[in-house]
Amino acid sequence: MDGSREGNGRAGAFDHLNRFDDSVGRPAPPYDPLRLCVFTTIALLAWVLGPVVVLVFALVGIAGYVKARRGGLLRSKCKLGDTRVVIGYLSLVALAALAALVLWVLRLIPGFGAGG
Repeated sequence: MDGSREGNGRAGAFDHLNRFDDSVGRPAPPYDPLRLCVFTTIALLAWVLGPVVVLVFALVGIAGYVKARRGGLLRSKCKLGDTRVVIGYLSLVALAALAALVLWVLRLIPGFGAGG
């Protein structure tokens, strides 16, 4: 006797146990580590393309937060909280990426590079 319905003569004996109970609610959806995949992809792009991709992401972030702030968003889900602080942080990242990009390009020019 394995408790299956087949051949035991009790086809509906436990059907009352397999019902949704509204008082319990729906179970939480399973954890999806999508953010980890996104973070890994961004890190890979930053590793391969260097300061170019960091500058692009920072500029896109600045544009997004400026638009959101103009739309009335004052507090972000970002750990920094205040959207002005987030915009300042992204601006600093963009400036650092721009400086790194300039150094990256200068390294390619003969006379400026490490072996020059």
